[in-house]
This record gives sequence, structure tokens and C-alpha cells, in this order.
Amino acid sequence: MTPEEAERFIDELYAATGTGDWDKVATMVTDDLIIREAPGLPMGGNYIGSNALNDLFVKVFAMLDVASLETVARTYGGDYAVAILKMHFADESLAPAELTEVFRFRDGKVCEIVPYYFDPATIHAAAEAKQDN
Repeated sequence: MTPEEAERFIDELYAATGTGDWDKVATMVTDDLIIREAPGLPMGGNYIGSNALNDLFVKVFAMLDVASLETVARTYGGDYAVAILKMHFADESLAPAELTEVFRFRDGKVCEIVPYYFDPATIHAAAEAKQDN
């Protein structure tokens, strides 16, 4: 996959997840997709299968009031793409979560996603804020 193809693919994947088009998402990921969220996070754990993104989104949006996901930059190489992101919360007094998402491709589909959070405290603060409301 060229960098341009990977960029379009990731844009389409984010758009499909953002609109809840889970049927389209399922066509873009492998049947054995694995998403690895760090165990120290409220949504920590492995999410596996073609519905893994849907499962994760349901869990995340039940825990966090995410207002938007801002793409800061992206880079590509080999079978990988990395998106540098800022997750903004509905409560503007909360600092945005800065993260990267590493995507691995196999046979033209995403087979693995691993998010890395710069400061997990931002996720914990957002989860606590939602529980208080």
C-alpha cells in the first residue's frame, strides 16, 4: 500500500467509525483484527474480530464524552501507518488526550491497531468527569 493509499484508507476508516457505518468498517478490517488498549486505561484490554472497533467505540463513548478527534499528522512505512491525534472532550476544562494510533495492514486491510497515550491521566480525568455527571 502506498502512503497515499494508506492515507485515504485511514481517512475512510475514521469517517466510517465516526458515522457509525460498522458494515463498512467490517469490510476494511481483517476477521482477526486486534485492537490493543493499554491495561491501565478504563477501556484497557484486547478487542478482537471484525466488530472490534464497534465494541471499543461502544465502551469508550459510554465512559468518555468525546467531542472530536483531531488529526495532527500521519506517517506511513511498510505495512504500518501512524496517526498523531488529539482527543477533545465535551468538558472544555479537560485537557485533550494526545495519542498516536499505530495501524498495521495485511492484504489491504487493517489487522491491528495499537493506541499509545502520551498522558493516560487525561483519559482517567475524562472518565471521572463523566461519572460525576
